[in-house]
Amino acid sequence: MAHATSAIRIAVDAMGGDYAPQEVVRGCLTVASEMPFVDITLVGDRERITAELRGASLPSNVHLRHASQVIDMGESPVQGIRRKRDASIVVCAQMVQDGEADAFFSAGNSGAAMAVAALQIGRIPGIDRPAIAAAIPSKKGRFVLIDAGANVDCDPSHLLEFAIMGSVYAQVILNIPNPTVGLLSNGEEEGKGNQVVKVAHKLLHQSGLPFVGNIEGKDVFEGKADVVVCDGFVGNVALKIGEGTASFMVSLIEEEVRRNPLLVIPLGLMKGVIRRLKQRTDYAEYGGAHLLGVRGVCVIGHGRSHASAIANGVRLTVRSVQERMAERIESAMLQQTALLSTLPFLLQENEADAQ
Repeated sequence: MAHATSAIRIAVDAMGGDYAPQEVVRGCLTVASEMPFVDITLVGDRERITAELRGASLPSNVHLRHASQVIDMGESPVQGIRRKRDASIVVCAQMVQDGEADAFFSAGNSGAAMAVAALQIGRIPGIDRPAIAAAIPSKKGRFVLIDAGANVDCDPSHLLEFAIMGSVYAQVILNIPNPTVGLLSNGEEEGKGNQVVKVAHKLLHQSGLPFVGNIEGKDVFEGKADVVVCDGFVGNVALKIGEGTASFMVSLIEEEVRRNPLLVIPLGLMKGVIRRLKQRTDYAEYGGAHLLGVRGVCVIGHGRSHASAIANGVRLTVRSVQERMAERIESAMLQQTALLSTLPFLLQENEADAQ
């Protein structure tokens, strides 16, 4: 169900990211001109934001909210939130909590974004652990990796939560009507994985989701599942390895082309291929990752985001509000309440099998 026709209100952390506030302001102005039905509030140092406008007046759908502090990238998220109550990212979350904004976007300290969203905005009923969902390119298009970094240690029930939330994300953002779900493990066989993965496998098998079983790391980019579920430690490592490998392969191709004299003539033809390859693997194309499981919408952009990535991130945030992402997740969780109540019995069964 789409959002009502009233303006969609997005709070943007203008001080978040390596190139803030300049690139954040540029990206937001782009979206504001494209989407007059969206009200964007730039939250941060008023003087620095105003300076980026270079004398130009703000569009009618862009507003400023002064915030005197910033939680830096290397700062402890929880300590930063406690000490800096007027930090731009804290004010963004407060706006959502107070009903002044429908969602917030930040390319700043991702740990702070996760913490402030969970602590201030709160969790959806039935969700114990909000998780990061990232859209990753594959041979068949894109798939959802969840959790991509929010939760280092997880229980089997958390992995079921991630599967449910990831399925809603795949439906809403990737337009996949009935997304398949795979569980990232060290082998395809049902008995593979640690205790958590083994029990999660049983939960997912009984969930009614289109569960395709375990998926090995080498197969995640083959498109064998639309949603790949794992804990945040494994997911973040997989995400970073994927980013690094993509960048390395593009660099390797460019280097080999330059070193081989026989490839000088085809180089002009290959430039277009290399450019498209970069686009398919570039974080800027996707704009950001969602923190799913909180009341409202929270999208976290890459710290190195330039204006184009910021704009894509804000567009992604708008779409999530339009499609009522949080409400859909809450509805999906209600359908799994009975299954989660069987978890203690599955744990006992798994322990008995191990003996």
